[in-house]
Amino acid sequence: MNYFPINLKISGRRCVVIGGGKVAARKVKGLLECGGQVVVISPELTDELETLVREGLIGCKKKNYLKGDLDGAFLVIAATDDENAQAEVYNEAEEKGILVNVADVPERCNFILPATVSRNELAVSVSTGGKSPALARLLRKKLEKEIGPEYGVLADILGLLRPVVLSRGQAHESNRDVFNDILHDNFPIWIKNGNWDLIRDHLENVLGDVIDQECLNRIKNMIECSGCAKSN
Repeated sequence: MNYFPINLKISGRRCVVIGGGKVAARKVKGLLECGGQVVVISPELTDELETLVREGLIGCKKKNYLKGDLDGAFLVIAATDDENAQAEVYNEAEEKGILVNVADVPERCNFILPATVSRNELAVSVSTGGKSPALARLLRKKLEKEIGPEYGVLADILGLLRPVVLSRGQAHESNRDVFNDILHDNFPIWIKNGNWDLIRDHLENVLGDVIDQECLNRIKNMIECSGCAKSN
């Protein structure tokens, strides 16, 4: 495997996108969803990108890319068919130690973007190391059917319960066993079917007095607000 799997925290970081077409718009959307501070460099923009500029959600330089445009960038995505621009962007990024991805040109990438299924904070990604984006998309579609929104809610619940478990001050092995006990095989089904009584009883059985009514109410509210049960 040529690429090291990693999740990047880009919130508040400068992310530069070269290009203003549909592919660029799709990349910009993904960066914004993760809190990136996006700047687009392109003489022309899609209507979607123009709207984002007017709303102040992204920055824009309406011009062709020139060396130096990547100064201060944490990462850059080149979504342009101009091969000269692709090469120049890649060379500048490599020279300055910036993460760079040239869309659909793996040899000009020091990171690649996997096909990802997102459910709240839960993300499941598939990568073929740039060999077949089509296969990665196919597998993502299969995962989308298997991993419903209830798994995103479950991840949020587990995130809420983590400090509750750790507050017991027990050894790592003990905490690990508790986390495993909480993660009952049927938990996603209970969320999907809105079986609150089963969820409450299970959590009280595993955590005992450590979990209070306020925490249970927050979990119940998370499930109700998610709409998972209503969709079935």
